[in-house]
Amino acid sequence: MKSLTEGNLEDCLLKKVDLRRQLISQIMEEIQKVVHRLTTEISHQDVRFQAIPYSDTYNGNIKVLTPSHFLVTVPVKGLAGYREAKKRHWRYYTLQGGRLCAPVRSPEDHQQWLEVKQFMKSLWQWHEADVNIEGDIVPGKVLQVFQKLVENAIRTCHVSGKVSMLESYGSVVWVAVETSACQVEVELVPAVEIPTSWSVKARWPRCLKRWPAPDRVECVKSFGFDLLARANYHWQLSFCRAEQVMLELLDEDGGCRRKCFQVMRQMKEDVWCPGKRPVLTSHHLQTVLFWTCEKYPHSKDWKVFSKSLLRLVQKLHKCVSQHFLRHYFVRKSNLLRYANSVELDAVAQKLATFLKNPQINLP
Repeated sequence: MKSLTEGNLEDCLLKKVDLRRQLISQIMEEIQKVVHRLTTEISHQDVRFQAIPYSDTYNGNIKVLTPSHFLVTVPVKGLAGYREAKKRHWRYYTLQGGRLCAPVRSPEDHQQWLEVKQFMKSLWQWHEADVNIEGDIVPGKVLQVFQKLVENAIRTCHVSGKVSMLESYGSVVWVAVETSACQVEVELVPAVEIPTSWSVKARWPRCLKRWPAPDRVECVKSFGFDLLARANYHWQLSFCRAEQVMLELLDEDGGCRRKCFQVMRQMKEDVWCPGKRPVLTSHHLQTVLFWTCEKYPHSKDWKVFSKSLLRLVQKLHKCVSQHFLRHYFVRKSNLLRYANSVELDAVAQKLATFLKNPQINLP
């Protein structure tokens, strides 16, 4: 048991962080090879989906949520020149083509409809009934097509001994990949990449905020956003590229923000919230980091590691205790809205215990 104030604790934790980085690097290499083979075959079967190339460096389509849970966004092809929808109208259709007496519920704040006419150019395949209903590109229909393609690709690529389909949880395509280190669950998500515009739902930055700097804001927004097929009717907004840029620009002033984030993530995975599908992922911690950086924008606030780390953990504890964590770009959206309350309360208790007596029992 080590106190947060002990001088050698930071070194111990950073060694753990480095071991994690090495493990993730090894797993990532194997996951990339599998994903490249599968998506190349999928692209051959259906021109609407792109192959994800293998990369020796950072791969923006693969996000590590935990060491055993990866999110892979598979870009679609044949949709270009995105424009925001000008008119709103009710939808009464079902995925099976039937009619409803009452309209389908409206999208939540981090979601939207997607009409094929919002694109200046579109392949004729996006007008086909297998993905299109009444002019909408329907994510639930896209996922039905995509799941069959994944199943076929696993057989065709002869990787069934290494890759297997998992039972779907809602509107999600999951596969399990056996790596040399462990089994990894991979969520495969079709994504409409929109790198040329910023979503009108993301009203960012907020007024009178000093972080990030104005020139950095323009840089971040220039990377646009994505729409992910993770629900039946509505596309989910994602800002993975913008978030990655923000992470890369974190410590230009020589602060310890990244180090604190890495240590908090390590503690989350080892002590506070371990497991394959934990209630908190790296994305939740990253959001806590961004909100804390915005509240404490000055370099002097990020000079002392122990104080900075405790500040982050206090913010995390507050969010988990209240079951409320605002999306950083879409403020009205609560990232913990559908999280398991019992699991959140258990994490909150562990965080409270840590904050009362900041000691770390390293596994």
